[in-house]
Amino acid sequence: MRFLPVAMIAAGIAAMAALVVHFGAAAVGAALLAVGLGGYATVVAIHTALIALMGLAWGALLPDAKPWVAVWGRFVRDAGSEVLPLSQVGGYVLGTRAVALAGVPATRGAASSIVDVTLEFVAQLAYIALGLVWLLHLHADGIAPQFVVLGLAVASCLALAFIVVQRRGMRYADRIARALGRGWAEKTAAGAAALHQALEAIYRRRGGIWLGFLLHLACWIASASEVSVALWFAGQPLPFGDAMVIESLVYAIRTTAFIVPNSMGVQEGAYILLGGAFGLSPEMALALSFLKRARDLTIGLPVIALWQAIEGGRIMRRVSAKARAEPVAGRK
Repeated sequence: MRFLPVAMIAAGIAAMAALVVHFGAAAVGAALLAVGLGGYATVVAIHTALIALMGLAWGALLPDAKPWVAVWGRFVRDAGSEVLPLSQVGGYVLGTRAVALAGVPATRGAASSIVDVTLEFVAQLAYIALGLVWLLHLHADGIAPQFVVLGLAVASCLALAFIVVQRRGMRYADRIARALGRGWAEKTAAGAAALHQALEAIYRRRGGIWLGFLLHLACWIASASEVSVALWFAGQPLPFGDAMVIESLVYAIRTTAFIVPNSMGVQEGAYILLGGAFGLSPEMALALSFLKRARDLTIGLPVIALWQAIEGGRIMRRVSAKARAEPVAGRK
């Protein structure tokens, strides 16, 4: 089961290397240097602020928790997903564990994580729809209106199906778990029922749901500023609307190719394809993709290191406590 992700990562890296060789490593490097350290630092700062804002969106589903808890959980989630590309789900697990260790009950943490991912996905679909509408506005003569209508319809159906399956799917899971009978299935049934109740409780808080959705949508739209800023520093400014179209459709392609870990190779091809439609050279398009990957590592590696230190400290404390308790138990 692990062979396929590893093989896809290898294929993605090979595709990235082939693109660099094809368009010229020197040209890609020159494009990166054109952005410069100032542009790169600004992109990292913008993305760091957006992660914090997405953490607040998660926190809107946890009104009893302190705001920093969900923000920290979001940083851990993104770091796990981007730095450890073998398992994006692993990032969700790490983020949920982070908020649980900060005092949020495990079931509530898991339920809020599920709902937050749902809201982010629905907001992403709205962002893609906005990009399609803006694309029609920019190129009304070259884009068939039917294409935009179809894209909007598909995005709407996906959003509706995602929510319905999540809310009703838990009820079916409850029934299956109860049908399995007593014994080992009892814990599964109890856990599924508790998770279902936690999900229902979160969805009943409409204010938190809407706030989370709007914050995620704002973050998706604001994420286009990273490309705009990078291109401005590189001396190739692009209107924000154009950048938004490129970013929204790149993420649409990434979502479609979710089976490829971290969209390695897919993201680079998408930037070349879409960037070229707005006058970007293949070298600059590749530079933008590599810039974003470097951004994720710059933010994610320190977070993963801090997370490992926290986990390591917990394990050491448990081992020390057990070692101190054993002699006492032996004397008894």
